[in-house]
Amino acid sequence: MAVKGTGIRDVAKLAGVSVTTVSHVLNDTPHTRVAEETRVRVREAAKALGYGPNRAAQALRTNRSGLIGLLSEEIATTPHAGRIILGAQNAAREHDLTLVIINTDRESGPNAHKDDVQALIDRQVDAVLYATMYHRMVSLPPNLQGLPTVLIDSTDRAGIVPAAVPDEVGGAIAAVTHLVEAGHTRIGFLNNDDDVPATHGRLEGYRSVLEKHKIPYDASLVLSGPSETLPGYELAREILGRSDRPTALFCYNDRMAMGAYRAATELGLGIPDDLSIVGFDNQELIAANLFPGLTTVALPHYEMGAWAVETLVRLLHGEADRKLLADEPTLLDCPLVIRGSVAAPHAD
Repeated sequence: MAVKGTGIRDVAKLAGVSVTTVSHVLNDTPHTRVAEETRVRVREAAKALGYGPNRAAQALRTNRSGLIGLLSEEIATTPHAGRIILGAQNAAREHDLTLVIINTDRESGPNAHKDDVQALIDRQVDAVLYATMYHRMVSLPPNLQGLPTVLIDSTDRAGIVPAAVPDEVGGAIAAVTHLVEAGHTRIGFLNNDDDVPATHGRLEGYRSVLEKHKIPYDASLVLSGPSETLPGYELAREILGRSDRPTALFCYNDRMAMGAYRAATELGLGIPDDLSIVGFDNQELIAANLFPGLTTVALPHYEMGAWAVETLVRLLHGEADRKLLADEPTLLDCPLVIRGSVAAPHAD
């Protein structure tokens, strides 16, 4: 609640800056050079006094609404959606912006996406975040042209929109390196069979670690199928039933790893004593609740959401080059989350 009678001069006095500086910061006035430290001080002073700009007046003055649209492609129904939204929302708050969220169905066709974009435009959003449910290349609705846009977990087929995506190769390198450092040299890979960046990136990371450690690549140790629990179980049964079975498995995602746990149990293999397993995605409902807990790679959903908002703010303020940012997607780290599913292999 605002202190009674509080005005912009009170905020300026508390922050130790001019009234003009307070106005620039709180109204996000474009093309003004105010140090980030000063911006933080002004916002903290305004928060302490309960003072904020009049949104309606600000919109008329700056021709901006202070709204950012988040168009999500089914992510509201996936386990990771909350982290993307939370990252975006926290970053938006730092800049006194508000998210307007619309969830769309990727199977409903381009017209539905176009209508959803129009709904955001009708609400006079200043910019749009476009988030997909998994990492892939997309074609954007034509009515997004001219509106500052950043992609989350996907890349623009036309190559003109900035994007934040997971470092799939780096995440796989972290996972397989962890297995190699534990002493494994015969490592199976249960991969996805969809033609998407994660499929190719995770295989690339797997192969690069083997090459680095001079471990021969054995194509028979790489099996592919749908990235769900049952296919993971079936592929694991196949590869673990061999007389020359691997001592470790790297799985495309945690659902396939869960299937591999079941297969190992049926074959009388203890985890991690007889078989080490590493997953990908860090779906905590799965990874943290398997026994033992699944060592896996976390996707940077929170970080992608936050990066996207920060990038939109820079674009709106003319502090970033859209074309330069769009040349290559920004790769965000996929850290390893160590639990209890990896141990040294049995000595021969």
